[in-house]
Amino acid sequence: MTNGTVRVLVTGGRGAVGARLVQELDRRGRDVWLLDRGHSHEAQYLRADVGEYRQLERVVQESRPEYVYHLAAEFGRWNGEDFYETLWKTNVIGNKHLIRLQEKHRFRVIFFSSSEVYGDWDGVMREDVMDQHEVRQLNDYAMTKWIGELQYLNAQTMAGTETVRVRLFNTYGPGEFYSAYRSALCIFMYRALHRAPFTVYRGHTRTSSYVDDTVRTLANIMDNFIPGEVYNIAGTEEHTMEDAARIILERTGVPESLVTYRGPEPFTTRFKKVDVAKSIRDLRHAPQISLERGIPLTIDWMRQAYGL
Repeated sequence: MTNGTVRVLVTGGRGAVGARLVQELDRRGRDVWLLDRGHSHEAQYLRADVGEYRQLERVVQESRPEYVYHLAAEFGRWNGEDFYETLWKTNVIGNKHLIRLQEKHRFRVIFFSSSEVYGDWDGVMREDVMDQHEVRQLNDYAMTKWIGELQYLNAQTMAGTETVRVRLFNTYGPGEFYSAYRSALCIFMYRALHRAPFTVYRGHTRTSSYVDDTVRTLANIMDNFIPGEVYNIAGTEEHTMEDAARIILERTGVPESLVTYRGPEPFTTRFKKVDVAKSIRDLRHAPQISLERGIPLTIDWMRQAYGL
């Protein structure tokens, strides 16, 4: 440890959520190390592919973490269809690599699952749903996240490891750069700013969470780490995708003719009604940024990031 501070490794530390989490942990005085797949000049940055055991082992040996926030993953259902080899290697084999090192070095893990594990569940998404009901995941990405949870649960039983699982719901905000595989809100905003057409699927509800609200709650886990727990982390206001599109159109000033509206998107959860009572109780989860405020903040960031 450095100066008695807690050493933390953030895998996927340059990603949309990971980079903001690194900043928040650093602000709180943690000794933060980060891992990602590219080269970087950043201090305490270590390059590795979590799907390669030797590379991950070297990172753990050098950073000697007490806590690991494991965000490194292939993201998104369509990304998981087009790049399924990488998805399964990273999201499942990569988890197993980290678990083997966790068993050896006894660091605590915060594992990033997804709201997608709730699949076709049409009731309120409480954390114990998965314990009480057989749920069908709707795509490979969702499957790998649920398998990841089971891997950590089994390791806890077999080897006494200590892990907290988090299920993020539609986190968005500054730092998420566009690709065709990113979140719906990111795609809507980017394409609107570039006066490009985009498609909005009707009949879906979400509880989107602004990234700063999400990472503040994530950083709180270290203050009240309860091994074996699982938490939903989401916004507290339910909205449709049409609601989000309306805010984006108003903020960017582009005509509604750019938008094609269609019926519900196949292989995608229609209604995400979430219970965040546990996160409020244990992690002081307190979302502050509404969708009406968060979308404009993100659009302003995008204008700067893309020189618009």
